[in-house]
Amino acid sequence: MGPTASGKTAVAVELVAALPCEIISVDSALVYREMNIGTAKPSAETLAIAPHQLIDIRDPAQCYSAAEFRDEALSLIKAIHARGRIPLLVGGSMLYFRALVGGLADLPAADQQLRASLEREAQCAGWPALHGRLARLDAKTAARLHPNDAQRIQRALEVYELTGETLSDLTRRHASEQLPFPLIKFVMAPAMREVLHRRIEARFRRMLASGFVDEVAELRGRGDLDLSKPSMRAVGYRQIWRHLEGSYDYNTMIACGVSATRQFAKRQLTWLRRERGAEWFDANGPYARVVARLKQRLDTVLG
Repeated sequence: MGPTASGKTAVAVELVAALPCEIISVDSALVYREMNIGTAKPSAETLAIAPHQLIDIRDPAQCYSAAEFRDEALSLIKAIHARGRIPLLVGGSMLYFRALVGGLADLPAADQQLRASLEREAQCAGWPALHGRLARLDAKTAARLHPNDAQRIQRALEVYELTGETLSDLTRRHASEQLPFPLIKFVMAPAMREVLHRRIEARFRRMLASGFVDEVAELRGRGDLDLSKPSMRAVGYRQIWRHLEGSYDYNTMIACGVSATRQFAKRQLTWLRRERGAEWFDANGPYARVVARLKQRLDTVLG
């Protein structure tokens, strides 16, 4: 696990080279086809060396839920174990990790009409205002969400409107289905926040140099996507989309994209600090340390 731009993929490739591991991606953006540059999707060369499961499995017009991820990941874990190999889950979508490990409450399906209504309200009042409403209804859920976390604020309000109960109450009441496998949790993150910030900006600029704007322009040109789609809410994509529609000039788009990515990394780190039993490694340190430590932990777990 780790925040964006922390080098998780590079470490995973090292682990695949050293141990009989098979990678399962834990990334809510990598599931989408046609979204390669802005998601930092592994290159064809990397995938040839270290194949990743659960990437390129949905069209950007489709939704992909944490519940779907959990079902598919559990199936893959069982299949990898059956081959006598080690499932290596790699990514930064913390909600997916939580869903996999602790299970999910039985929540209502999405209601597109209600979502559209909340989206229109947010366009007028702003997501912080809807966050304030959520705080009055469900203080526990609101406390763990950033005031601009549109997707999760919308979902929490949607659940309340559809059920009359808060998301935190539903989650607490439903018994969690614990993951039936032993876990080894590693977190990759630069020891200094400033280092992560520099890496984020450098990577965003490399993405732009590699054609990120053209990638978003092609997606926008399809005609069936807009900023209400979860795929287009991915960090970087929504800032470039707004640049293309004239809301930002190029330099403002860069500043907003870098800032949004840093805020995203901050939220990821907040989630990660709550992970019990996780070992932290400096992303700037030698990857050999991670490989050696995993071998030690596997020896303990496997007896």
